[in-house]
Amino acid sequence: MRGYFGVGVEGISKEQNVGTIVRSAHSFGAEFFFAISPDVDIEALKVSDTSDAFDHMPYYQYDSAQALVLPERCQLVGVEFTEDAVPLPSFRHPIRAAYIFGPEMGSLSAPVIERCAHVVKIPMKFCVNVGVAAALVMYDRMICLGRHAERPVTPGRPLLDYTPPAQVHRRKLRRKKGVRR
Repeated sequence: MRGYFGVGVEGISKEQNVGTIVRSAHSFGAEFFFAISPDVDIEALKVSDTSDAFDHMPYYQYDSAQALVLPERCQLVGVEFTEDAVPLPSFRHPIRAAYIFGPEMGSLSAPVIERCAHVVKIPMKFCVNVGVAAALVMYDRMICLGRHAERPVTPGRPLLDYTPPAQVHRRKLRRKKGVRR
């Protein structure tokens, strides 16, 4: 997958949802996991983490939206079921992103929304479980930025086996000042 991403939660209160999100994040290749004012003891959850996600990606915890620190040029993407949010199928994922999900029985706080570069929603009739929402967003990112064959026009699998293009490493050539080629 191109770029990198992290996943975070704000004010989450159910251990099983944190476990589902962090396990999915690990499985989809997230680079980090973070929480803002969690209402559960995430450190205690590490014991029940069967995928050892916390051993494979960094975990950061913050007291407030203002305290949140993201990598340079990483865009915060809020996932919220609001009328003015961009529907996920119409959204172009940033190459460097941190997705944040709100509490189970609430919404992302105004300070978090203010920090977001983008706010997206999953176009459904009503909200789904936060763990399901997180998995859907990560799957959409994988489909959009991963290296997969185009979907066939007819039902079924692609007619040709797809081989992702070889990784091309490009070097920047720097010119010495005053030297022309």
